[in-house]
Amino acid sequence: MKGEKVELREMWAVVQESAGGKLVLRELPIPKPKRGQVLVKMDYAAINPSDLSMLQGTYAHKPEYPVIPGIEGSGTVVASGGGMLAAMRMGKRVSCTSTEGCGGTWAEYMLSSAMHVVPVNKSIDAKQAASTIVNPLTAIAFMNITKKSKEHALLNNAAGGALGKMLVALGQRENIEVVSVVRNQQQLESLKALGAKYVLNSSEEDYCEQLKAVADTLKLHLYFDALGGRSTDDFVRCSPEESRIYMYANLSEEKSSFDPRTLLQQRKEIRGFFLGNYSADQSLIKTLGSIKKVHRLISNELKTDFCEEYGLADVEAAVESYSNNMSKGKILLNCRMEKY
Repeated sequence: MKGEKVELREMWAVVQESAGGKLVLRELPIPKPKRGQVLVKMDYAAINPSDLSMLQGTYAHKPEYPVIPGIEGSGTVVASGGGMLAAMRMGKRVSCTSTEGCGGTWAEYMLSSAMHVVPVNKSIDAKQAASTIVNPLTAIAFMNITKKSKEHALLNNAAGGALGKMLVALGQRENIEVVSVVRNQQQLESLKALGAKYVLNSSEEDYCEQLKAVADTLKLHLYFDALGGRSTDDFVRCSPEESRIYMYANLSEEKSSFDPRTLLQQRKEIRGFFLGNYSADQSLIKTLGSIKKVHRLISNELKTDFCEEYGLADVEAAVESYSNNMSKGKILLNCRMEKY
């Protein structure tokens, strides 16, 4: 390996043997980066809804098992496999995402493409750095889609979590009305306390009437759907003509069912949104601009609130806690392990 020498030894990593299988802590050889790859000594790893989908085996891209889970985290690049970008990343503190086939962030060390690690400013601590890619860049993407569509409002469901809070704050900053859909009164009051103007509780009996009313009032044509299932049908039925529904997750794990004639006759569209694909379609200059914007706003509008921290050895408890209350705050895995 080129660059700083990493002592040849084993590392601790979380491993899953099969879809939906138990998470176990194992000692594995520290991987060696190839050209264009870097080795990151991990500080923290975040748990995201996409991680839960991967663990359940419902993620679109099926991994080859056994696998080290984890999509996002932070650390320091300690080795390079060669290549200009990989060499430029050497010694940098970074936010990072996993690369298919290389293993994930829930480990002491992670191998990844140099394209998937982003140097972070000194002002950003390791915990915040672990959540500066997936949610912040998704929030910025939703705002960019709204502005490019020349719309003045958007709706987002499953809005009680980190992404929903970021969208509320960004909307206030960029003068875009954000309608947030949550599932209980506690989440509604939490967003209202942040200054959210439009918050709907999907558990209320007249939810669909409220949805249609706010959609008509705001002439709301953009819907970002993280739940799928029944929620998609609600948006198809209650939205004005020429509305677009972007499905970016399927947290309900249900199949969506709706009357296709509504789409045909009212010129509505359902589209997919996947951050990796969206980012790949953007120019390098635009992507770098989004990353700079994240770093500029990370202490305010794009700040992530963390509620709990677990070690890698307690990953099962961490996943269970996050699964049971995703709106409570982000959960971090501390990857800095001593010998067990």
